[in-house]
Amino acid sequence: MAPIPEKIAVLCHAGAGGSGVVATELGLKVAQAGREVHFVGSAVPFRLAGHRGLRGPFFHQVGGFAYALFDQPYPELAATNTLTEVILEHDVSLTHAHYAIPHATAAIHARAITGRSRVITTLHGTDVTLVGAEPAFRHTTRHAIERSDHVTAVSAFLAQQTREVFGVDREIEVIHNFVDAARFVRVTDPAVRARFAHPEEALLVHVSNFRPVKRVEDVVRVFARVASEIPARLLMIGDGPERPRALELAGQLGVIGRTQFLGSFPDVETVLGISDLFLLPSSNESFGLAALEAMSCEVPVVAARAGGIPEVVEDGVTGFLAPVGDVDAMADAALRVLRDRDLYLSMGAAGRQAALTRFHPDRIVPLYLAAYARTMTPSP
Repeated sequence: MAPIPEKIAVLCHAGAGGSGVVATELGLKVAQAGREVHFVGSAVPFRLAGHRGLRGPFFHQVGGFAYALFDQPYPELAATNTLTEVILEHDVSLTHAHYAIPHATAAIHARAITGRSRVITTLHGTDVTLVGAEPAFRHTTRHAIERSDHVTAVSAFLAQQTREVFGVDREIEVIHNFVDAARFVRVTDPAVRARFAHPEEALLVHVSNFRPVKRVEDVVRVFARVASEIPARLLMIGDGPERPRALELAGQLGVIGRTQFLGSFPDVETVLGISDLFLLPSSNESFGLAALEAMSCEVPVVAARAGGIPEVVEDGVTGFLAPVGDVDAMADAALRVLRDRDLYLSMGAAGRQAALTRFHPDRIVPLYLAAYARTMTPSP
C-alpha cells in the first residue's frame, strides 16, 4: 500500500450543511496529523474560520466569471481551473472531493489536465438522492462515481442506494461521519438554559435546512402533542423554504408562544447542550449528523426510521425510531423519554458513549487516512 500523501486538496461546500461540516472537520484533523491541506471552494468553509495560519490549512477561492455568451454560471469549470492551479503550484498528489457534482467532476477534470493527483470522492447523500437522481445530472454523476480512484459513502444505506440508483458495481467504502465530542458536550449551567426555558419545562430542539425532506411541520405537530401534556418549549434552528409553513402551523396549533425560530444560529453546540430531546422526523437522511451531535450532548433522539438514521440512532438505546410521518408514535416516544427520568438518563449516557467510541474522530479519521493510502495505490 502506498504511503499517505503529504499534500492533499479538499473540494467541499462552504455552508453549514453536513457535507461541508464533515469535510472541513476532516481536513483540519488531517492537517493536525502533519499533512499539508489545501481547501478549494467558492468561500471559506463554515468551520474553517479562525483555523488558518502560516502553516495551513490553506484556502484557495474559486473565482467567478461573467460573459454574455453564458446564461448560467459554470461552477465545475471554475473549480477545475482553481484546483488545477493548486495541484501544479503545490505539487498536490491527492484530491478529496466531498460531493459528486460539481466537486468530483472538477477533480477528475483537473486530474486529466495535470496528469497527477488521484481522486477520492465521498458521497454525502443529496448528491445521490437529489442532484444525482435528477435526469439532467444522472450521467455526469455516474461518471464521477465510476472515474474516481476511490469512493466512500457516509452510511451503508447510501452506498447501497448509490449502487441501485446508478447501477454501478464498484467498491464503495462505508466510513461514517464523526463528531467532535470535546465540543458537543452537556451544558450544565442553569443560567444558560434559563435563556430559553423555565426549569420545569422540557426543551425540545430541531436543527436542519428546513427543506421538504426534513418534514419540519411534523416537528411542530409532535411538539404540540407533547406541550398539550407537559410543560415544554421548542427551539427550531436553521432556515429554508419550509420555515414559513412551520411558523404558520405553530400559530394554528396554538404553540407559537412556546416555539422559537432561531434561524442560522451559530452556537448550535450550546443549544444542543442544554436541550432534553432532539426531533428528526425526516423522510430521508443519509446519515443524520445533527442527531449524532445531539447524542454527543447526552440528548436522546426521536426520529423517523429512514435512510441511514438507524445506523446512528439505536432504537430503544439512544432514542426511539418511528415510521416516517407517524406523528403520534413520535409524540408518544417523546413523552415516554421526558416522563421517565431513568430512561432519559440512560439514553443520554448511551448516546454520549456512542459519540466517544463508534463516532469519535480517533476512530474515524484513521479510516480516511487508510483510504487515502489505498487511493494512492494504483489498481493492478
